[in-house]
This record gives sequence, structure tokens and C-alpha cells, in this order.
Amino acid sequence: MQSRKDLRKHNSRNNLYLVIIGVIIIIAIIGGAFFYNQKIANEKRQRSFATTHFNPNVSIYGVKVGKLTVKKATDKINEKADNVIFLRNKKIVSERDANTQTIDQQTVQSYFDKQHTDLPNSQKYTYKSSQLTEAKKNLTKMQKVAVTYNIDGKSYTLKAADLIGEVTYKDGKYKFTDVKALNTKLKQIDDEVKTLKKSYKFTVPVGNKVKGKTITVKNESYGWGVYVKKARAAIEKAFINGETTVDGSKYVYGDGYSTYAHGYGKSNNGIGNNYVVVSIKHQELWVVRKGKVAVHLNDVVTGTLEGGKGNQTPKGVWYIMYKQSPSVLRGFNDDGSKYASKVQYWMPFTLSGCGLHDASWRNDWSKTAYLTGGSHGCVNIRPAEIRSVWNNVLTNEAVIVY
Repeated sequence: MQSRKDLRKHNSRNNLYLVIIGVIIIIAIIGGAFFYNQKIANEKRQRSFATTHFNPNVSIYGVKVGKLTVKKATDKINEKADNVIFLRNKKIVSERDANTQTIDQQTVQSYFDKQHTDLPNSQKYTYKSSQLTEAKKNLTKMQKVAVTYNIDGKSYTLKAADLIGEVTYKDGKYKFTDVKALNTKLKQIDDEVKTLKKSYKFTVPVGNKVKGKTITVKNESYGWGVYVKKARAAIEKAFINGETTVDGSKYVYGDGYSTYAHGYGKSNNGIGNNYVVVSIKHQELWVVRKGKVAVHLNDVVTGTLEGGKGNQTPKGVWYIMYKQSPSVLRGFNDDGSKYASKVQYWMPFTLSGCGLHDASWRNDWSKTAYLTGGSHGCVNIRPAEIRSVWNNVLTNEAVIVY
């Protein structure tokens, strides 16, 4: 049996243990509560941080923006990210233009919203510019594009790789910054197909026969050429869009009073079946309609032949610029004095003021009148005959003077 003394010792020891255990439990409870509160506070700080800052492993347009606010991320991207794509010497190159905004804050905010989590995480988020990615793809594909350029019944194969030195993509737009080879090619095509200032054989009427005799004529204001600037823009667009053909007839031009492409696609050397012919030597005029002689005048008077070329009716192929009735013709006499002549019908065919019109003031209608007493360059027509000419002449049709 234990003595009372031993029993008291034993009980005291047990009580001490209980006290120690109690103290440990209390300390654990207090420590747990402390660490729990710390955890809650830390998570609250992290949530607050995640609400306004990017996750740690985020890159936008190749720039790391982890732990940055939307504003700071926007500034950093605009400072460091490439924003221009070049196709240069058959290679795709990306660069940064300091004068071009790469991204706006609204776009950065949209990327922020996509990656946002309640608590920061280490997952990687990478966002690329869809516009720049698409531009790289288009420029890469463009190097393999070949466009068939069709004009006046002829076809030309134009390869982007051979004709484009540099293309720049910036601010959502493609700009062809080196097209010297394409320009040269289009000018070469223009030289081959244009009819402006070109000479050719043409059969003019004799008497009442449309096919009378063949002469050599030269297009002056009449005709057309390749509008190189507009044709080039259409071909550039085709290169970018991957189109395979370009209709060159949409990009031609004319000369003189209007930029209408006179004679494009017409038969009979581009003259067609409606035209006017004036013979200076024989002082005759024909109006051909639908391939037949509609009017034949044997007594017109052209510009004065002698005394220099200032008053001669200019030879070549021109066109009726417009028709006006009535009209007043104004100009200068050989002595420098001004004149103003009223006419009933006026059909000009040169910018210098030559045209078809009635001449009520003229008395000499002989075959030799034009030698010393002709007009200032116009084709004078008797008032009694002018109406038939007026009724059969069409605006923009050719006027052949030989």
C-alpha cells in the first residue's frame, strides 16, 4: 500500500500534467486562431491584389505584364511591344514604331478580365495580337500569289514575289512601300497596249463609200492608256486578298477634255462604227453612223493653210468633246484683236478650240478658200448643211483629220 505521502506526490504530479496539457491546448487554440486569422487576412490581401493586378505569368504581345495593373501594363506594352510587320526582301520582320500606339487600355482590360482569378496563380497566360498574327499570315501567303492581269484581250502573269520589294502593315492597314518593279511592269504593259499617241493604218471614205482608201493616222486626244496608279492599287489589293485575276479594263484613262478611255474594246482600230472624217486636201467631211456614210459634205472650209501653222486644222484622231447649241466662239484674230462669233451649232474636238460649227459670216466656200482665207482652225460648215451633221454626230466619237 502506498503511503499517504506517496499518494499526495502522485496526485500532484498528475495535476501538473493536466495543467501543462491545458496550457498547451490553450496555446494551440490561441496559435491556431492567430494563424487562421493571418491566413484569412493574407487571402484577403491576395484577393484584393488579384482584383487590380495581373497574375504573375502573363504576357501580352510578347511583353511580360505579371503583377502589373492594367494601366501600367498598357504603358509597358506600348513602350516595348512590336507593332509593325514588314515583308522585306522576301522575309517577315516585326518592329516597333514609337509613333504608333500598339494597344489601348480597353483592350488590355479585356485581357485582364480573361486571366482574372480570385487568387493569383502560376498558370501561364499568353495573348497575341490577332491583327499582327493575321498580317504575318497574309504577308507569308502573299509571296506565293500570282495574279493574271487582263487588258484589251491580253493576259499578263504578275507574281508578288517578283514585283513587290516591301509591304508594311501598321495601324490596321497594308502599305506597299517598295513597288518599283510593279510600276516598271505596268508601264511596260502600258507601252504595249495603249492607243494614245499611236499611229496605225485606217481606211477612210471616198465619195459615199466607207471603205475608200487606207491612210496612216495618229491618235492624239482619242485613245486610251493604262492608269498605272489605279491598276497598281488593284493589283496590290489582289495580292493581299489572294485574288487570282484583275480586270484591267476598269483601270484605263483617256486624254483631253475628259478622262474617258476612248475606243477601249471597240473594233476598227478602236474607232468603232461611228466617227467623223475630215479631209483637208479635198475639203470634205463625212459622218459615219453604224458603219455607213450618213453625211457627206463636199464644201467645208478648214483652218487657213498659209501664214504659219497657228490657224491650221490639226491633223490626227480627236474626239467630239461635247455639243452645244447655240454658242459663242471667242478667240483672237491674227492681229491680236479679240473676236466673238455666234454660231447655232458647236461641236469642239480639241482643247485648243477647234471644232465643227456653222459659219453664217463666210462667203467663200470654194475648194481653195482654206489656202489663204480659211478659219482659225475649225471646220466651217454651211448653215444649210450643219443640221444634218449635228443630228448624226455623237459625243466622244472619233474625229479623224488628215
